[in-house]
Amino acid sequence: MKRQLIERLKHLYIHAYIIFWIATAVFPMLWIVSMSLNPINVLHPTTLQIIPKNATLDAYIKVLTRPYEAYPVSFGKLLFNSLFVAAGTALLSVALASTAAYAFSRFKFPGREVGLLSFIVTQMLPATATLAPLFVILTLLHIRNTLYGLIVAYASGSVPFAIWNLKGYFDTVPRELEEAALVDGCDRNQAFVKIILPLSFPAIAVTFLFGFMNGWMEWMLAWTFLTKPENFTLAMTLYNMQGQWNTPWSQFAAFSIIISLPVMIVWYLLQRYIVSGLTLGAVKG
Repeated sequence: MKRQLIERLKHLYIHAYIIFWIATAVFPMLWIVSMSLNPINVLHPTTLQIIPKNATLDAYIKVLTRPYEAYPVSFGKLLFNSLFVAAGTALLSVALASTAAYAFSRFKFPGREVGLLSFIVTQMLPATATLAPLFVILTLLHIRNTLYGLIVAYASGSVPFAIWNLKGYFDTVPRELEEAALVDGCDRNQAFVKIILPLSFPAIAVTFLFGFMNGWMEWMLAWTFLTKPENFTLAMTLYNMQGQWNTPWSQFAAFSIIISLPVMIVWYLLQRYIVSGLTLGAVKG
């Protein structure tokens, strides 16, 4: 009887612990939803009401019809720019990192260990440390003030992590599968495309997701490189809503919710591969 009581208390404690952290994670999201529906447009409401008094969708309507007050840039144009940059960053990161990670995983060559360590060093640097070199390089290439230049800049920060993640996953793929493909007549490139890449789709999905998130949410480099309003992104617009003296908090909250939806959709589409890609890619290096 005493043992059963102890087990029940243990389960009660575990459930209370889980509920506490779920509530801690959900509360900020509920607060943002409440702010977006609040017509008073305040940052610090005295009470939390999921549906505040006189709730309205005016904030959502305004950010969708005229998201950028200073320039006549439509929401559709900003959305296209953000999707183009995010998808381009993710695809370029996967393309570059997959081939490099395969080389680091399968071949032995001078400078291999130094190269892997150099990728870790680049991850230790803050994003602002590479701002000046990227500015100079992209200017010399005449792509600094374009979305293509922004994709190159974002991919340069995503590739090191992507190489380590994919390299760890490639290490778990048995070499015997490639050897069998080579015996059957495939060359090294065909074995990589037809054997390694399909088997490594979970890790590729994780790499794509992180690259997409990097290109979707980053705004510091974009504000530095881009000067044409027609090239602005949603993240830049969200940052621009913060005024020195006044901020439209209802619109800011509504725009924050809208801008998070594409990332949630990509996560949902790739969720079946996310967990296995993160765990298997992290246990062997």
